[in-house]
Amino acid sequence: MSKRYSIYLTPISIFIDLLIINISIFIIKVSYLTPSFIIYINFGWLIISFYTKFYNVYRYTKQTKIISLLIVQLGIFFLAYFAYFSLFREGVIVNKQSNSLIIIFTLISFFKILFLFALRNYRLGGGNFRDVIILGGREPIESLTNLFNERSNLGYRFKGYFSDINTSREKYLGKIEDSFNYIIENNIDEIYCSISEFSQKQIKKIIEFGNRNNKVVKLIPDSKGVFSKGLELDYYDYIPVLTLKKLPFDNPIIKHSKRLFDIVFSLLIIVFILSWISCILFVLIKLETKGPLIFKQLRDGLNGKQFECYKFRSMGVNKDADKKQATKEDIRITKIGRFIRKTSIDELPQFINVLKGDMSVVGPRPHMTSQSKKFAKIVDKYFIRNLVKPGVTGLAQVRGLRGEIETLADMENRVRLDIFYINNWSFILDIKIIVQTVFNAIKGEEKAY
Repeated sequence: MSKRYSIYLTPISIFIDLLIINISIFIIKVSYLTPSFIIYINFGWLIISFYTKFYNVYRYTKQTKIISLLIVQLGIFFLAYFAYFSLFREGVIVNKQSNSLIIIFTLISFFKILFLFALRNYRLGGGNFRDVIILGGREPIESLTNLFNERSNLGYRFKGYFSDINTSREKYLGKIEDSFNYIIENNIDEIYCSISEFSQKQIKKIIEFGNRNNKVVKLIPDSKGVFSKGLELDYYDYIPVLTLKKLPFDNPIIKHSKRLFDIVFSLLIIVFILSWISCILFVLIKLETKGPLIFKQLRDGLNGKQFECYKFRSMGVNKDADKKQATKEDIRITKIGRFIRKTSIDELPQFINVLKGDMSVVGPRPHMTSQSKKFAKIVDKYFIRNLVKPGVTGLAQVRGLRGEIETLADMENRVRLDIFYINNWSFILDIKIIVQTVFNAIKGEEKAY
C-alpha cells in the first residue's frame, strides 16, 4: 500500500467494525432484528465514533491512547445499544443482547489491535510511508531526526533538513529558501518547522505554502507555552509537536458522509426535477436561439483542478462566454435566459457535476478560471476556497454575495464567508443554506442576472 492509498485506511477500519457489529447481531438472531434497529445501531456507532474521535488514530498515537479510545467508544455504544430496548420487556432481551455485545467487544478489540499491528509491521517493510523534511537546525530538531531514523515502524522517511544557521549536520539539503522547490519537486508529504528559528511572518509564509500545495505543516515548539487555540499538541514519544487544527472535511467520516448526502440529494433532483424540466427548456431555448441546451464552462474545483461546469444556456452563443461575466443589462442574455437566471433554474445541471464528484451540493461557488487567476494574486487567502469541493450553492450566495463582482470588496467578502463555511461546517449549516437557497429562488434575488 503506497502513501496515496492512506486515505482508505480509516474507511476500511470503519467498514470492518460495522461488519463485525452487523454479523454479531445476526448471529444472535434477536427477535427485534428490524430495519429500524439495524439503522439505529449503524448510525449510532458512526455518530458516537465522531464525538469520541475513535478513528483519529495516527501513526504516532500511543498504545495506551488506543486502548482508552476502545474503552470509551465501546462503553458509550453499549449504553446506546441497550437504550434502544428501554421501551420493550427487559428480562429476556438483556440476556440475549449481552451475548451479542460480548462478541462485538471481543471482535472489534481483536481486529483493531490486529489491524494496527499489521500496519506497523507493513511500515517496517517500507510501505505506507510519509516523506518528511525539517526546516531548522536547532533543538529539539535533533531528537525528532533520531525518532524518524530509529522508529521505522512509524512510517516516516526523513529526507533531510534545511537551515540557514546549521549547515554541517548530516542530510543537510540547503537554505530555507531552497526548501519550497524541493518540497514540490520531491512530493514531500509533511514539513516539520522549528518555531524558535523563524519569525512570525516566516511561519505564516510556510503555513500558507503548505495550505496552497496541500502539504501538512507541523511546528516544533521550544516548550508547551506556545500552544494556542489554532493548534493541537501531540507527542512523538516525548517530543511535543504542534499541528494546525484540521478542517472538518479532513475527517474521513464527515468527508464520506457529505459525499453520500451529495449523491442521494443530486439523484433526487436529477430524477424528479431535471428529467422533465430539461425537456421543456430544450424547446424554449431552441425556439429563441440556436445552440446547445447545456452550456459548459471550465471552472476551478478541488485543489485548483479544472472541471467542466454545466448550466442551462441562458445566452446566445458568443465568443466571450468564457471570459466575460454576465452583467445587469447584458445584451447576450436571452428572454428565457433572464427568467432561468433570476430563478436559478440555469444552475440545475450542476447536480450532474455533483453526482460525478466534481462539485458538492453546498460549498464555495466555483469561479471562471480567468477570475481565479486574477483574484488569487490580490485577495488574501483566496486559495483556501479550493481546499474543498465547490458547491451548487454556498453561504456567500445566500447572504447576497452572488453574481457580478463589481469591486474588490465583493470578492473579499465572498472569500471571507467561504472560509467561515469551511472552518465551521456542519450538516445543519448545509441544510440551512439549501433551504435559504430555495427561498431566495422563489422570491427572486436582486443580483440574479
